[in-house]
Amino acid sequence: MARIVKKFGGTSVGDVDRIRNVANRVARAVKEGHEVVVVVSAMSGVTNQLVAYCRDAAPLHDAREYDAVVAAGEQITSGLLAICLQELGVPARSFLGWQVPIKTNSVHGSARIEDIPTEKLEACLKEGRVAVIAGFQGIGDDGRITTLGRGGSDTSAVAVAAAIKAERCDIYTDVDGVYTTDPRIVPRARKLDKISYEEMLEMASVGAKVLQTRSVALAMKHGVRTQVLSSFEDKPGTLIVGEDEIVEQEVISGIAYSRGEAKVTVVGLNDRPGQVSHLFGPLADANINVDMIVQSASDNGEATDVTFTIPEDDLLRAVKILKEHKDQLLYQDIQYNGEVTKVSVVGVGMRSHAGVARKMFDTLAEKGINIQVISTSEIKVSVIIDSEYTELAVRALHTAYGLDAPAASA
Repeated sequence: MARIVKKFGGTSVGDVDRIRNVANRVARAVKEGHEVVVVVSAMSGVTNQLVAYCRDAAPLHDAREYDAVVAAGEQITSGLLAICLQELGVPARSFLGWQVPIKTNSVHGSARIEDIPTEKLEACLKEGRVAVIAGFQGIGDDGRITTLGRGGSDTSAVAVAAAIKAERCDIYTDVDGVYTTDPRIVPRARKLDKISYEEMLEMASVGAKVLQTRSVALAMKHGVRTQVLSSFEDKPGTLIVGEDEIVEQEVISGIAYSRGEAKVTVVGLNDRPGQVSHLFGPLADANINVDMIVQSASDNGEATDVTFTIPEDDLLRAVKILKEHKDQLLYQDIQYNGEVTKVSVVGVGMRSHAGVARKMFDTLAEKGINIQVISTSEIKVSVIIDSEYTELAVRALHTAYGLDAPAASA
């Protein structure tokens, strides 16, 4: 018997029939003797509708009330799943975030989990019942409902798995695992049996949308074995585990991309101590996440150019903030482009293999694709390119690193 957390995303619980399908999956696990905790998202499309209601009511709405509204989606799903389980003869009860309680800070709209007392969940499992938890939500230190940001149910599930010391956290979604790249762009992409926490974290952070980045970081921190698998097919998924569990490691595990990027260049920034801090401070205060940063050589020790990337959705807000601080920053101009894509190659094998970055640059050059910005880490190389070349770049790199699956025989 194992203790397992099962998380089901929006498409998995898109209507009552799909919720019944989830209930059947959970019932089978219970019949096999497992202790099961389920974390659910809102039904597909519900959160978007609730967000739209808030924006329609007031474009600059109160974030605390926004959380109260958008958390309602998961409340509906958790209650319906508990009802479906009971209909199958499986004892179950639903929990909202505040009932567990999932304690968070009070940053509404993007709260972070601080603690999950497990007494109520342990009591529920001891009584032989399935605990069905509304994902994406918690309770802040001010006693108000909080939400964890889009994709936050993944984080809820991993955090609960860590808290109750579950053997595994299964993330059910509309894909059957983690692929070497997006199969919609590269039909010969391969599904990975296993991938390390570090690689999955890098892939999630640079555009792979299988898991929320924070959930992977949490899994790595607490050593939660996590599996991504399909809600609609009964076949093995992809295990996300420690590097020591992967016997034969590829040099490159995957190619990721993110279209929702924007590039900003601050031209002629006064080159003196503290100016870069003054540049990024106001952006941080506005919760605008800055990713890749490149600073050019100083012009005679007087001026420098700084280029950085941010989410495209934040572009106009960031430009407005920088213009408001022009007198303090003493720059000459701001140039920006919202039509760029970040493409990345990821693999722990980079640590012991030279020439990975060169192959990327050579491959893109052969296709006539200009690189605008470069960023590297120990197991990742990312570049910014024009969005029109996204698919060409991903296909070319996937082939160049030998990630294509064998061609199907005739």
